[in-house]
Amino acid sequence: MTLSDSLSGDSKIATSRRALLRALTIALVAASAIASPWGGALGALHQRYEDEPAKLVRTKDGRSISRFRYHNAERWMTTLEADFPTEPRFAREALHQAGFVTQQALCAYLLDVGFADTWNASHIKQDIAKALAYANACGFGHDCPDMARLAAVLSPYWKWGYHYHDWEEDRPRTGGFIPATITPLVRALVDRVHDVTGHSRPRGCQRRPQEARS
Repeated sequence: MTLSDSLSGDSKIATSRRALLRALTIALVAASAIASPWGGALGALHQRYEDEPAKLVRTKDGRSISRFRYHNAERWMTTLEADFPTEPRFAREALHQAGFVTQQALCAYLLDVGFADTWNASHIKQDIAKALAYANACGFGHDCPDMARLAAVLSPYWKWGYHYHDWEEDRPRTGGFIPATITPLVRALVDRVHDVTGHSRPRGCQRRPQEARS
């Protein structure tokens, strides 16, 4: 399979997913009467995390908030890519910023498929691994082992905002991640959100090189 074939396949997957969501929105006369196509996977996660069941209802407001969250992720991603020190000693700061970017990006996806912002605030919070699990259960399709490992290290990302001194036993572990390995993983996730939601990139954020060539 050629690279162009692979990219074409990804595009078809993203397009078919958006078509499915549009069809569900059009068919939504009574939201409670429509069964989610991801009900089984969601039910398993609700049990695993002991969460209140989420009702997936796509709305214009949800789509708008989704776009806002995605734009937040892109803007802070730009800082992580362009202005952030790449030395390993800055891993803690990079993880904190990466946590914010991935939380915004994944919540953008969850909002787009119909999760309520209040449900995300109550149940997702700053747990990146949990957000990724819910997103993948609902068709996100980002099954990257390295990103899953990074998500586990990030969660909850508030811990990377604290200043640790000599308490080695209490210091959170970086999992061997450094800025140079964190940035491309987060960029790939943000790009995936862009691809599957169809949100335009915010003004001032350049397209990725492969998009510019297409």
